[in-house]
Amino acid sequence: MEKKGSIYELDGRVELKRAVPLGIQHVLAMFLGNISPLIIVCGLLDMDGSLRSMLIQNAMFVAGLITLIQLYPIGPVGAKLPIVMGTSSGFIGTAQAIGIQYGYGAIIGATLVGGLIELVLGFFIKPLKKLFPPIVTSLVIISIGLSLLPVGIKYFGGGAGAADFGSLNHLLVGTTVIVVILILKQFKGFLNDSSILIGIVVGYILAICLGMVDFTQVKESAWFSLPHPMVVPFEFNIQAIIAMGIMFIATTVETVGDISGITNGGLDREATDRELSGGVMADGIGSFVAAIFGILPNTSFSQNVGLVTVTKIVNRFVIMTGALFLILCGFCPKLSAVFSVMPQSVLGGAAVIMFSMILVSGLQSLSRETLDGRNGLIVALAIGIGVGVGNVPDVLAQCPAWVSNIFAQNGIIMTFVVATVLNLVLPKDKEQEYKEEKMEA
Repeated sequence: MEKKGSIYELDGRVELKRAVPLGIQHVLAMFLGNISPLIIVCGLLDMDGSLRSMLIQNAMFVAGLITLIQLYPIGPVGAKLPIVMGTSSGFIGTAQAIGIQYGYGAIIGATLVGGLIELVLGFFIKPLKKLFPPIVTSLVIISIGLSLLPVGIKYFGGGAGAADFGSLNHLLVGTTVIVVILILKQFKGFLNDSSILIGIVVGYILAICLGMVDFTQVKESAWFSLPHPMVVPFEFNIQAIIAMGIMFIATTVETVGDISGITNGGLDREATDRELSGGVMADGIGSFVAAIFGILPNTSFSQNVGLVTVTKIVNRFVIMTGALFLILCGFCPKLSAVFSVMPQSVLGGAAVIMFSMILVSGLQSLSRETLDGRNGLIVALAIGIGVGVGNVPDVLAQCPAWVSNIFAQNGIIMTFVVATVLNLVLPKDKEQEYKEEKMEA
């Protein structure tokens, strides 16, 4: 008989009447974030609506499945921690650049290879930790936020290429979503935690009232269907693989930060090497499985790290009920279609806030570092070159094609490379060396 557990303890079974609402709360915190990267990338590439619905269905199924592996490891794969997995928004910029140039199949092929790269990195996480100090991880998060802001604004206006882009209806819907989220953020508990989802619902209802939604695709969708693997043919392009591979290294750093945030904020201790290694390997396996189901990389969700830190709810059984709810959603195509036909301006209102908060998260992490001397140079050059090249890609037009294809369309990769190289090359002062030696001791 399994022991009774507290919601504030890692192990033990909690009563279902208490576990299910708390588990679904975790799903609410990441539900939109899990499907929005696919909606955005599919919209940017003007993909077929039925395929988009199928991919959204797959995204919910894969997120629930890989969350279960993080909670209840298979061999060395999984952290055995309350980590919620989902489709990563950090890959939107890279996926957009690859998709426009080589097609969606190249995104999926690069994701398949990238997942294997991260799986291998998980075995060597202890020595690799020294290469990616907080100054580097903070800059990666900041560059992700900066690169996503234009995407959020385009959605706010109705979606790039839309015939009615910037219309009053789109601006009204997007603004309404933002206002609702801002109001709900002033409360505590459920309303605060679910503010983004509620804002989306309110904006969606307003869009329906304004005649902006066509539900034909929803009516034609089935209530039940198995998730479909291999819905998009793989294409393996070396330049796409290099670009995605660099992003997988960067997201490995972010995952290490998420795992450390959960153990520090929820369990009041540092993460063990076994937890870090298992968590990163689950990220890799998750992205590999995601590619098989035709969706973007699957990684740990920072939103849920914040939820764990605030509520201190770390019980794995509680989070497991949320994962099972996600899997069930993955068997309902009609639910996927409801999100697929949603006007882009509805998502845009929430996306502006979510993407901006990624930037804020990076700034908060960076603020803990001393930014004079060596660190100041790293920050200045990484942001200056990385974000600058991302905004003016023509500066690399005369370089070899592979350089332009990897770095010109994505400031995240350039920022990560510059920050990592400078951190390894620039000499450290005595105070920094003392701090690092103390952390390793």
